[in-house]
Amino acid sequence: MLKIRLQRVGRKHEPTFRLVLTDSKNSTKSGRYLENLGSYDSRHGEASNFKADKISEWISKGAQVSGTVHNILISKKIITGKKVNVLPLKKAILKEAVEEPKASPAVAEESASLESPAEPVVLDETPAEAVSEEAPTPVAEKIEA
Repeated sequence: MLKIRLQRVGRKHEPTFRLVLTDSKNSTKSGRYLENLGSYDSRHGEASNFKADKISEWISKGAQVSGTVHNILISKKIITGKKVNVLPLKKAILKEAVEEPKASPAVAEESASLESPAEPVVLDETPAEAVSEEAPTPVAEKIEA
């Protein structure tokens, strides 16, 4: 699968990137790419030059775009759409992990069977007053004595 992604070039503490078309199996640090589609300077966002016609051509042919490149291309108005969340928040990940065990079908069936039993339970229909008169509680005996 072909991918359009950033490849870091530049010195230590001075990051600049190439926008390259590469096979997804190639590592970003391998240096191998099929076509150079432009450059991007992350320190100076305006100092970027992209080959917009080539980028749109490769996207139409089915090349996938990495999340960061997708957001940059939307900012530069080369493609239209909504920006994607490249790195999700930790809170969102934790909430999903907590909700997954609750949503499992086995647990849902057990909780449903506990909450609403299939056959209603019928209790002894003796009045409560009759029970209390026949057998006084031991606490009441101690108080009277």
